[in-house]
Amino acid sequence: MTETRNVIIIGSGPAGYTAALYASRANLKPLMIEGRQPGGQLMITTDVENFPGFPDGILGPELMQRFRDQAVRFGTEIETGWVTEVDLASGSPFTVKTSEKEWTAKTVIISTGASARLLGLPDEEPSDAGPGFMGHGLSACATCDGFFFRDKDVLVVGGGDSAMEEATFLTRFCSRVTIVHRREELRASKIMQDRALANDKIDFMWNASLTAYLGTPGERLTGVRVEDTTTGEEREVETGGVFLGIGHVPNTQVFDGQLKMDDSGYLVTKPGMAETEIPGVYACGDVQDSFYRQAVTAAGSGCMAAIEAERWLESQEG
Repeated sequence: MTETRNVIIIGSGPAGYTAALYASRANLKPLMIEGRQPGGQLMITTDVENFPGFPDGILGPELMQRFRDQAVRFGTEIETGWVTEVDLASGSPFTVKTSEKEWTAKTVIISTGASARLLGLPDEEPSDAGPGFMGHGLSACATCDGFFFRDKDVLVVGGGDSAMEEATFLTRFCSRVTIVHRREELRASKIMQDRALANDKIDFMWNASLTAYLGTPGERLTGVRVEDTTTGEEREVETGGVFLGIGHVPNTQVFDGQLKMDDSGYLVTKPGMAETEIPGVYACGDVQDSFYRQAVTAAGSGCMAAIEAERWLESQEG
């Protein structure tokens, strides 16, 4: 068994890299295990114009590389891997395992994020097969990307609260917003339904399911192929963009049964803090935030987690 670390950070992204920065500057020599998608969801985002300090915007991957470089500069050790098993319930020191290695740590900071639900269609995300449409006319975050679709007609896929929220927000920028739903009744709460139905910039495409994205992956999405769920007939629909409003899934499976989660699977922390119900275990970023889901709020919570971990370690030495 190797030496017990002061801090292990599981996951990266704005929350994890910020936690690493603060922990390394506190001379805690943190170890970060980056996860399957180092840098998180911003790695599949093009222009980021709402992160403070970049008046002309910055590409998502470039922003995350800067986060990473800064954490490494101050002493963060980074392992590229995926955590497959943890032992948190036994208390500190905690055990963290990947398929290849095992570590123990006095504190653990969880920043595994949440993944947008996707449709699973070809060319949706970047892959070995090609660049995909995500970030090139396809988005899963209206708050992040709505500005780039000003004066365009766009589609929002979904029938729940997430879709209604996305569609309503997009009417601030877009000429028309059409909600595409595979049924003829919405699943959203009544107040969210009423808000969308009363908005004269929102239309509805009922009994419709997307079957393909059209355009040039990695460059521009120009339309979609839509199937009528009652007749099976397909047609092509031109659009200026597509927003997936079918929710997010927090990446918390490995912590199931060990940490408290809400009904949607997000980790629960103490009010106004990053600490979970297990002393020495902290959660930050989208893995515990189902409301804001922004890079700047994730970074702030990463700072909180690192400071709380530092102070907890000090209390254990006294």
